[in-house]
Amino acid sequence: MDFNVKKIASGAGVFFTRAVQFTEEKLGQAEKTELDAHFENLMIRADCTKLWTEKIYRQTEVLLQPNPIDHTGARIEEFLYEKLDRKAPSRNTNAELLGHYMQDAAKEFGPGTPYGSTLMEVGECERRLGAAERDFLQTSAISFLTPLRNFLEGDWRTISKERRLLENLRLDLDSCKTRLKKAKAAEARSACDGETAPDFQETRPRNYVLSASASALWSEEVEKAEHELRVAQTEFDRQAEVTRLLLEGISSTHVNHLRCLHEFVEAQAAYYKQCDFHMKELQKELSRLPNAFALSSTHPAAPASEGSPLETDTLKIEEVQAPATGTRKAKVLYDYDAADSSELSLLADELITVYTVPGMDSDWLIGERGNQKGKVPVTYLELLS
Repeated sequence: MDFNVKKIASGAGVFFTRAVQFTEEKLGQAEKTELDAHFENLMIRADCTKLWTEKIYRQTEVLLQPNPIDHTGARIEEFLYEKLDRKAPSRNTNAELLGHYMQDAAKEFGPGTPYGSTLMEVGECERRLGAAERDFLQTSAISFLTPLRNFLEGDWRTISKERRLLENLRLDLDSCKTRLKKAKAAEARSACDGETAPDFQETRPRNYVLSASASALWSEEVEKAEHELRVAQTEFDRQAEVTRLLLEGISSTHVNHLRCLHEFVEAQAAYYKQCDFHMKELQKELSRLPNAFALSSTHPAAPASEGSPLETDTLKIEEVQAPATGTRKAKVLYDYDAADSSELSLLADELITVYTVPGMDSDWLIGERGNQKGKVPVTYLELLS
């Protein structure tokens, strides 16, 4: 392999010059070209945008895929399919897997049994919840995560590259200013002291033929330093303008991310609305199914006697009296709104007294809370001993 020795030496020289300039600035031995306040504010705003975009992106990934092991595996799978230019297959969510297991168990236990029929209904609900979750994950990934990732992997990388280039050109510019300042100082001393050989270590190593006077050599050195300074200033100004335009584009990034955030909120709201709907439907279905636990936990109902308050179609709650024995405490599992005046509204986690009356539907109990009395659904209760 052929190496361009001059190019390598030139690159090493530039790197050394920048390193010297950077070190002297840190030690306070060299001046530094300061950017204007507006430019500095743009860079601070860009850094802040990158920092918080990255944090929001990572935490949203954790929210959508909370299991670190599954998350890592999913990302590797997506990466492989992306490299193969193929679409990754749709994966079942945890809720969908749970639903499948419940329904398989129901088939084993017998779908006609109370436990089997309940498992079948709950399993179907879990599958619907899982499908809603999968749709939410896909929508969020497309409308929210993808734009954030595109900014971090695209726009921000371009901004970082141009900023590094700007910083290198600024070091070159300040290095040229330092050389020019030293050359002018040496030229002034030469004019005052007469014929004095130039100290080339103050500027940079050069091969000069000392055929002219020291003053002429220093004048030539000043001219060259001024020319290099003009070139460095032009390159720096051009790069500063390019970088400024990229940094000002952060405002457009904020507008885009704002739109994506609204879409994410809409997707999340739709997902939770679906979950609420499916769970309420499941509660209704469970209230219609036979509940062997509730039946075995209560006393057998005696046949309705003549003159019982249950003779009529509508239960007269005010005429129902608590039995001397057979009352139990029950914990409310879910909130329940009474459908009519014969029912008792419930709040989750509260304790009430429940009992049965002769001829009453097995899906219902009479509940009492203080002076309030009414029918309550068995499926909303956990009977305590």
